[in-house]
Amino acid sequence: MVNALNRPIRVLVAKVGLDGHDRGAKVIAAALRDAGMEVIYTGLRQTPEMVVNAALQEDVDAIGISILSGAHMTVFPKIIAQMEEKGLKDVLLTGGGIIPESDMAELKQMGVGELFPPGTNTQDIAAYITDWVTKHRNF
Repeated sequence: MVNALNRPIRVLVAKVGLDGHDRGAKVIAAALRDAGMEVIYTGLRQTPEMVVNAALQEDVDAIGISILSGAHMTVFPKIIAQMEEKGLKDVLLTGGGIIPESDMAELKQMGVGELFPPGTNTQDIAAYITDWVTKHRNF
């Protein structure tokens, strides 16, 4: 998907903390590439600061966090705080993994976008990112 700047939508996919299982993140990264997006995968054991700094350096439209460790109520707020501190107001923060629905609702109230549980159709994720970027980015 090409945006108004005539470049693909850029998405940073990251694994934050000690969560060592990255198969899902790699599947999502490949699916987003197949959907025409440019994907930057940071690899394992990133800090919130590392993720946001990489997002700034790569000029991304969206950040996708894959989390299976149960630390989502710590990780997402820290990333939000870093994004606010660095002025990333027009970048989507989304993600997926093992996140209870009640926590998903609380994270959305904090400003996190849609969160996707395991088994979500990857085309739905790509469509969500495309729609959000089209509506919210200042091109």
